[in-house]
Amino acid sequence: MTHIDELAALGTSTWLDDLSRDRITSGNLAEVIEAKSVVGVTTNPAIFAAAMSKGTAYDAQIAELKAAGAAVDEAVYAMSIDDVRDACDVFLPIYERTGGVDGRVSIEVDPRISEDRDATIAQARELWNKVDRPNVMIKIPATPGSLPAITDALAEGISVNVTLIFSVARYREVIAAHREGIRRAAEKGLDVSQIHSVASFFVSRLDVEVDRRLEEIGTPEALALRGKAGVANAQRAYAVFQEIGAKDLPAGAHPQRPLWASTGVKNPDYSPTLYVTELAGPDTVNTMPEPTIDAVLEHGGLHGDTLTGAEPAAHEIFEQLVAVGIDMEDVFAVLEREGVEKFVSAWNDLLDSMESQLR
Repeated sequence: MTHIDELAALGTSTWLDDLSRDRITSGNLAEVIEAKSVVGVTTNPAIFAAAMSKGTAYDAQIAELKAAGAAVDEAVYAMSIDDVRDACDVFLPIYERTGGVDGRVSIEVDPRISEDRDATIAQARELWNKVDRPNVMIKIPATPGSLPAITDALAEGISVNVTLIFSVARYREVIAAHREGIRRAAEKGLDVSQIHSVASFFVSRLDVEVDRRLEEIGTPEALALRGKAGVANAQRAYAVFQEIGAKDLPAGAHPQRPLWASTGVKNPDYSPTLYVTELAGPDTVNTMPEPTIDAVLEHGGLHGDTLTGAEPAAHEIFEQLVAVGIDMEDVFAVLEREGVEKFVSAWNDLLDSMESQLR
């Protein structure tokens, strides 16, 4: 039994935060599933930008798309959809074995339309239909403009990975959007047991921003709080999930599991497994870059369920952060804005790279 298996026994599913055509065609993805107990995959514009800008795995398809006169956006999504579809096929046995809970592969809507409800739901619908696999999840950001699109997608029976969540206040809005979407799906007569969703909380990015501000303050009290905000914030979110995550859902519906994202440690002074060992518990997902998975396999460090009952101590940490001068509302606003901007930047880089290849 590996440490990833131990994590699964605590209730946390391990998903890989990476995908490329090389991983699929070389058999590496299947090997990672077998050897490292990975049960799902998440992608984002930055991941596809890295995959498509190096190597030769996409050359043949790029040549076909060039000959067909494909627009750059069309080409990028054609290749992304093919990769996600093929990855879904690799994960299908896990999807079937877990009743749809795991075996999931996520693909994200264009981050440039994150404030446009109509455009977001239209693209979510298009991606869902084009991938055409029961275990795909469509990633939609938890921005104010996209929250209604999350409800719309779920109401149509589309499984959704809600991404870019930073604050507990926004998370409550995500839970409400999920509940309303599932309610509407049930009213339409859809089988709500087939609709799954996760709510992706970004962890390490919070520590990066808060630590920077703590170091600017520079007092001993402030410096002692470095590396604590990300875990505490996720633990507070988990308490909300336990309180209302399954509340008022139609019969047969699944609660929207919290997913811990951005779990690769950015500060080398922190344990490489910090955002895994301190965020282990029932009904959760942790999507990790492969180096973090390897660190867990090597070092372990798990010490039971670190989510259930953790809210009082997490709340105290937030009170201390405020007491030393951290404006958490401003932190969350900055991170949400920068989160979208970073994905837009990665997307634009990918489009620029693809345009030059199509030329």
